[in-house]
Amino acid sequence: MATAPDIEAPTDSLAAFRDEARAWLAANFPAVLKGKDNAMSAVEGPHAESADERAWREAMGAKGWGVPTWPSEYGGGGLSRAEARILQEEMARIGAWNPIGGMGVMMFGPTLLEYGSEAQKREHIPAIARGEVRWCQGYSEPGAGSDLASLQTFAEDAGDHYVVNGQKTWTSGGQWADKCFLLVRTDKTKKHEGITFLLCDMDMPGVEVRPIRLISGSSPFCETFFTDVRIPKANRVGEEGQGWTIGKRLLQHERSSLSGGGSTAGRMFGGAPLGQIAKKLVGVDAEGRIADADLRSRIVRHEMDLRAFLLTLRRASLEAKSNEGPSAATSIMKNVGARIMQERSELLIEIRGLAGLGWEGEGFEEGALKDVRAWLFGKAVSIYGGSTEIQNNVIAKRILGMLDHQ
Repeated sequence: MATAPDIEAPTDSLAAFRDEARAWLAANFPAVLKGKDNAMSAVEGPHAESADERAWREAMGAKGWGVPTWPSEYGGGGLSRAEARILQEEMARIGAWNPIGGMGVMMFGPTLLEYGSEAQKREHIPAIARGEVRWCQGYSEPGAGSDLASLQTFAEDAGDHYVVNGQKTWTSGGQWADKCFLLVRTDKTKKHEGITFLLCDMDMPGVEVRPIRLISGSSPFCETFFTDVRIPKANRVGEEGQGWTIGKRLLQHERSSLSGGGSTAGRMFGGAPLGQIAKKLVGVDAEGRIADADLRSRIVRHEMDLRAFLLTLRRASLEAKSNEGPSAATSIMKNVGARIMQERSELLIEIRGLAGLGWEGEGFEEGALKDVRAWLFGKAVSIYGGSTEIQNNVIAKRILGMLDHQ
């Protein structure tokens, strides 16, 4: 991904930037929004923006600081890595959050900066940087999940456009999205080399979206149907047949985000420490420790794993930015992040006891009900974005150098 130059600014320059960032945040971040989350990344879809939320998004978008290291010529902040870290620190200091997010930021934007034409970058990147457009992902199909390269959605060449027919599934946020980036087949005689990367407006004639209701009670995923959808060739990213290469690169960015990197970490692993919750609900012994010794030891192991993971994430993120973006190591982070997140949810349910088994009703606290739904939704974390088994294959082949032998 193209970002600001990899040059560390002098200390006095960074100090001046910190003063600038602190002053700008004080003048533009509405204090009433302290501690709230990014609506662009909400699992349940967008909610109506308040006047304060809109003002905050527009201010960050105009400044380019929602995507601080993206090039300024496309609406990004143009900051160095060191400056972006300072901005993040200053935002955390006052409880501010980034109002610019979603799949456009964490997946599509970085990929388009690398593979898109100049016209495509100027058309799409500024709107993503301002948080004005929601994107969704058209990858998986009913018969092409783990083996994504078996996808059959077909794009027929019709001169200056393609006619697309097929079905995608697990389209996250498809019912709320404005646009979709999708993989289609343009050559039925080749598997990987027959795949092309296209961009599609979700309100195009022939596009139909049907939400899928999950065990957690939410419907963030959809089935998406394409029936004779006419997509201009100007909406093709890269060359025809280059889609698999581009699509894999996008998945690296996705797995980096799903592992808990960047601002995602707060949403995945945020909340009160498990030890604090357990002391309140389970009780303490004479020495002030969690009364259940076995539970206490498992919480300690979890907290140690979490802290080590977050430190590793930070190191991997810095290494990725100093090279050429996310690498196959994101598969390791995705697997470990999924395990730790699921483990936290399971421990929370155990800590709550019977109160952690509720679905609805006055007898259950709102926080307990949220924990139950999060526990159920979290079962999907080790599946979407590439299942744990697929990540293990990536790790074996691309990191450990293990090859299949017939």
